[in-house]
Amino acid sequence: MDGILVLSNGRNFRGRLRGAKKPTSGEVIFNTAMTGYQEIVTDPSYCGQIITMTYPHIGNYGVNDEDVESRMPFASGMIVKELSGIASNWRAAGSLDHYLAERGVTILEGVDTRALVIALREQGALPGLIVPSQGAQLEALTEQARGLPGMEGRNLAKEVSVTAPYAWEGGQNPGAGQLRVIAYDYGIKYNILRSLAERGVAIEVVPYDFPAEQTLAKNPAGVFLSNGPGDPEPVREAVEIVKELLGKVPIFGICLGHQIMNLALGGKTYKLKFGHHGANHPVVNLATGKIEVTSQNHGFAVVEDDLPKNVKVTHRSLNDDTVEGLESLTHAAFSVQYHPEASPGPHDSGYLFDRFLEMMNSGRKNSA
Repeated sequence: MDGILVLSNGRNFRGRLRGAKKPTSGEVIFNTAMTGYQEIVTDPSYCGQIITMTYPHIGNYGVNDEDVESRMPFASGMIVKELSGIASNWRAAGSLDHYLAERGVTILEGVDTRALVIALREQGALPGLIVPSQGAQLEALTEQARGLPGMEGRNLAKEVSVTAPYAWEGGQNPGAGQLRVIAYDYGIKYNILRSLAERGVAIEVVPYDFPAEQTLAKNPAGVFLSNGPGDPEPVREAVEIVKELLGKVPIFGICLGHQIMNLALGGKTYKLKFGHHGANHPVVNLATGKIEVTSQNHGFAVVEDDLPKNVKVTHRSLNDDTVEGLESLTHAAFSVQYHPEASPGPHDSGYLFDRFLEMMNSGRKNSA
């Protein structure tokens, strides 16, 4: 079935509908990763977005039951140049086409993705619609695309978060001497939980608006603030909760969690033109001078000029100089904008989980 992408600026791109083959809409962005499409489409941070994959050949190694990052795909759709009809890998349990069809996610294949990415780089991420091309009225569809809600002002963490606490690998009943972490779910990726669990940490995942007093009543060694989709400013419940937790328990934040911690510390955020989405973004650790190649997925960033004096920038993007890491000088709290858990992407930044572990152990000794 022929399909068409219509952007809010009037540009359109034609292709073939695959996957669920149903109309869909969202903010159209691009991701530069060469692999990891299953992890990407199941990352809740893509809620409300249509992902354009810049690598031309997608789906060649299929999908499996292990490379998922959440309970379901949250992306609104996917755009590719060429979708492989063959899943050639010993781990493959099926094709990407069939996987997304079963889960209601539409793919538009055969698009000139280079031209689309150039358009998004020039004008920024844009709202768009994917619909069957037969009988499509471009003027009416363009007006419809212009009326779509943007990312700003929407609490998307509320849409993807769990609604009740749950244990990840024994999080509710930690063993003797085991550190307990409360992980706030703003759209958490499973590999974050795996990375913590691999270090012997017991984890309980809680909803984005889980009250601070209930978290503190559990006497955790630390609190983790997860990644998630969209604009951090409307997630006011989470910001107020983090304000209450600061200074009372060690805190580590990633991505949206980094932005929420920044707001709780008195900072501000802003929307990037086309965001950072990929698995090869260079970041410099300002303390060591070392370069980390990182996995990133975010559309908002921290305003450096408005940072309070008691907050220090620890990491910086080498692509555009945006803030990639923060540390509170008065509380046991730090955060990064990128994804040290990778999945997909490099593992240069895994040491940050070790740093969190050291911070929690230090806090436990100090309170003993």
